[in-house]
Amino acid sequence: MLGTPPTTALGPRDQTRVGHAVQLRALLRTSLRAQHHGQASSEQGGPHRRGTLLLSIHALLVDAPGLRLVVDTCIGNDRPRSILRGQPLATGFLQSMAEVGWSRESVDAVVCTHLHVDHVGWNTKLEDGAWVPTFPNARYLLGKTEFAHWSAEGDEEQQTILSDSVQPILDAGLAEFVEMDHRISPHLRLTPSTGHTPGHVSVMIESEGESAVITGDMSHHPCQMAHPHWSPSFDSDPRAAAATRARLFAEWADKPILVIGTHYAAPTAGYIMREGAGFRFDA
Repeated sequence: MLGTPPTTALGPRDQTRVGHAVQLRALLRTSLRAQHHGQASSEQGGPHRRGTLLLSIHALLVDAPGLRLVVDTCIGNDRPRSILRGQPLATGFLQSMAEVGWSRESVDAVVCTHLHVDHVGWNTKLEDGAWVPTFPNARYLLGKTEFAHWSAEGDEEQQTILSDSVQPILDAGLAEFVEMDHRISPHLRLTPSTGHTPGHVSVMIESEGESAVITGDMSHHPCQMAHPHWSPSFDSDPRAAAATRARLFAEWADKPILVIGTHYAAPTAGYIMREGAGFRFDA
């Protein structure tokens, strides 16, 4: 399912979502039963096959004062990844960006919340048989801890991901290695949200008295608000990821902080409210 979903207002500025939806079967561990999958599906992301959750893989475009920021860059075209069963994508991602007024050249900065396959792909594009930076005028902000971890990882596909989606950024001199609490601008900063990966970050947006946060993969679906201990199998450290969710949901709950889910299917943005021993998502 391709296209450009609607824009969500962030005070005087806009956040736009560009990407596509996917269905992942058996996303969470055995603690998440099929009936819970079905309940979550009907409430968020629309009705679909029982036993699945509808997630979205998308980039988020943040238009801040003096800075155009892309947060996470999806899977990218022309890459036969295992998540795609070996079939490369050929999407209109860049065209969708252009349609909302964002040319490749207009991007000032790119943040990858972490270095998994579905967050780094459009860092680069295939041009005359070579991988080149997609956003030639941007600073690519890469976490020091995250990069160090995955650079030492022996998994063959992960090394392929780094070679075609990260190394060309280094070769072009566009990479900036940053700490997990790095401040990008007066209105944008990173905040640690580890567990999904060792160097995972979320992005805080603060402008004119309003606040928002882009989650990254510290949460994959709003059902985890009711059950923060539910962890997907691809969390590097499930216990740490669950602790991070519980901590940050509590920190953001009952406050006017717009929570924007990096994998939340529409509605992508809403507010966290306390409910009993857990939380709920009000979109």
